[in-house]
Amino acid sequence: MRYGKLYGIGVGPGDPELITVKGARVISECGHIFVPKAGPKTVSLALEISRSYINERAEVHELVFPMTSDKARLGSEWMASAQSVMGILRQGEDACFLTLGDPLLYSTYIYLIRNLRAIEAGIDIITIPGIMALNAAASLTGFPLGEGKENVTVVPAADDLGSVKDALSSGGTVVLMKIGKRLESLLALLEAAGVIDDAVFVSRAGQKDQHIETNLRKLKGADDKAGYMSIILVHSKKEIE
Repeated sequence: MRYGKLYGIGVGPGDPELITVKGARVISECGHIFVPKAGPKTVSLALEISRSYINERAEVHELVFPMTSDKARLGSEWMASAQSVMGILRQGEDACFLTLGDPLLYSTYIYLIRNLRAIEAGIDIITIPGIMALNAAASLTGFPLGEGKENVTVVPAADDLGSVKDALSSGGTVVLMKIGKRLESLLALLEAAGVIDDAVFVSRAGQKDQHIETNLRKLKGADDKAGYMSIILVHSKKEIE
């Protein structure tokens, strides 16, 4: 049996013009477009970003990747999504899976291809990288991500914030992702560490409701949604040795 190929394409953080030339070309040539969304009634942001590149004859398939910590439910949904993609590939047709940012950084694509490999180990999967939100945030604020021999540490903000403290103590640039409802706690931590003035905040980079803040104290008291789809970049020391 000849299976079709799956292309995993990073569509960037929000600006359609930040999709790579290769990504845009493959999207425009593909007859089956798979996009992730958080629930049956939600909109796929990856689809909205890439819509202008999609061939009008292409079939769009929406896959639900629920925002839950229930591992059993997640496993079931991931496998169901993989089976949906496999149904197209078994017909010998190629498909694209679109995801925000880069496909291999905190992306649902990782779970999708893991389950596809479990179904058919020899399937042909081609990953096309995308511009990450941290790159977009750095460009929007003129914030150097790495300078000289400084460390660059990417940290998903954990509930206990221990990993954030460890990263800040190691020096260099710290990239805080997956902030969500932990924004207020992170602001307090950055202020206590004496680095709040060496940090920038960007949410929904490249999207219509983009928010850039270079004075993070102004974010104190913001509602829970302020930290959604946001990045904080921090220089944890001022001098480069």
